[in-house]
Amino acid sequence: MPMMCAVAFQRHGRLYYADPGALSPQVGDQVLFPTQDGNEVAEVVWPPEFVGEEVGTLPVLAGAATAPDIAAAETARSRRASARVAARRLIREHGLPMKVSGVDHVSATNVTTVYFTAPQRVDFRALVRDLSATMDGKVELRQLSARDEARLTGGIGSCGRELCCSTFLVDFEPVSVRMAKDQNLPANPMRISGACGRLMCCLKYEHPLYEQFAAAAPGVGAEVETPDGTGRVVRHDVPREQVVVRMSADGRTSACALASVCGSRKAFEARSQGGAAPEDMTS
Repeated sequence: MPMMCAVAFQRHGRLYYADPGALSPQVGDQVLFPTQDGNEVAEVVWPPEFVGEEVGTLPVLAGAATAPDIAAAETARSRRASARVAARRLIREHGLPMKVSGVDHVSATNVTTVYFTAPQRVDFRALVRDLSATMDGKVELRQLSARDEARLTGGIGSCGRELCCSTFLVDFEPVSVRMAKDQNLPANPMRISGACGRLMCCLKYEHPLYEQFAAAAPGVGAEVETPDGTGRVVRHDVPREQVVVRMSADGRTSACALASVCGSRKAFEARSQGGAAPEDMTS
């Protein structure tokens, strides 16, 4: 059975999952996490645990961080801070419409990467030359999208928790307004947009449940039979797996469990068209 732990390069930052290998690190320990630029010092935020399902191929921790590794990480952190200050100063001097979102520095190759956002494409060739001379090393500039900026800078969502993209999301999956409509959410952009200004990624989390419920439940307006009598569906309560029905006898509404109302939407469609009631229907 495989083991897995989680590390973060910054306190309260995004989680990266790894195979602990021969290590048994505890929360707060400094370890070496393999990256494309070499091993980086990271802090363990989730100790090794056995996982009962297949999680795919995970990077294996290179070992515990030594004093020189931690010193090199502190030097890189200082270089990142200096590069951020220098980049902001030079951007003002060059009069470029850019906003610095983050800075990364790889000590092994002496390469500094500046991440920025801008309303359009920017000619930053002169900026790169001046910044390279200031930092005495190679400098790369990379423009970010709105979602990538939110992932890099982090923040708090409308739910009161840290942004999903800055903690555990690996890839951005397509999100549409249709998902919000299927979940009976208001079409107000202020209510369904995230910190990046785009549709919230979490709209996709529960959407499959709403699709499954819609496939199994009678549609709004359909006539159904419930333990309380015959009525017409007025709305769905997906989190509670209930169908709200307005009774034909007295006009009152009753929330009924889905299992007590119908077997499937196809069964109700067949019944409404005059077909025989399927065996799986309950009265």
